[in-house]
Amino acid sequence: MKLDILKNQWLDIVFEGRNKTYGAYELRRTNRKTTIKALIFGAVFFSIAVATPLIINLIPNGEEEEINTDIKITAIKLPPKKEEPKLNVPPPPPPAPKVDVIKFVKPVVAKAEEVTEEPPKIIEVKDKKLGAVTIKGDPDAVLTVEPVGTGKAAVVEEVDNQIYNTAGIEVKPDFPGGINKFYKFVGDNYQTPEEDGLKGKVYVTFVVEKDGSLTDIKVIRDIGYGTGKEAIRVLKKCPKWTPGEQNGKAVRVLYSLPITIQSAD
Repeated sequence: MKLDILKNQWLDIVFEGRNKTYGAYELRRTNRKTTIKALIFGAVFFSIAVATPLIINLIPNGEEEEINTDIKITAIKLPPKKEEPKLNVPPPPPPAPKVDVIKFVKPVVAKAEEVTEEPPKIIEVKDKKLGAVTIKGDPDAVLTVEPVGTGKAAVVEEVDNQIYNTAGIEVKPDFPGGINKFYKFVGDNYQTPEEDGLKGKVYVTFVVEKDGSLTDIKVIRDIGYGTGKEAIRVLKKCPKWTPGEQNGKAVRVLYSLPITIQSAD
């Protein structure tokens, strides 16, 4: 007897004499239908999943995109228009002289019919000046005379604000009483932070001005705990120094100072 495995005849042979109410028999009997249904549902679901994006793209978007119609206007202040210089404008006429000026006509040998202007007569030029044109004088005009210089130019002294280094200056700045007094002043006024095991150096720089005061105080490096700020505080209350000199004149000098910090054990 030939069996078709695609049909359920083989189940009856396999489960012959056995309990067919057991779930395994029922599952194998309905396996074919369950498989076909699963394939159909899977195919439909896969088709819907593939076709959904295409359908969404074909549907026109009913919402119109909002167009930004706001226009930003920035007011620009234009520079005032420069007036173009007027070309070919004659200069204003000079003021009338105090004395009449008679035009001097240079005598030239010519024929009588070619003479266009007679030279002035001697009586006409008496108490008058000769010039290129005839000008009527104003007896009430004020006679002006150009001021005469004294011949001495004002001497402007050049101000030297350059900051010199102590290594290349003729006379170095000095603290009143010497540099050791300065170290003592710093040591007496510097308040070391109360931190156990605090040890190191604080490096500061400052400028000794022409009047001996200290300016531009800077901390180059410190060890924290406010050691740099304390150094600035002490230097700000420092008395005035004797300024440095270069070429016989007081100048500004940059000075550096290392302060050694060591807390008491």
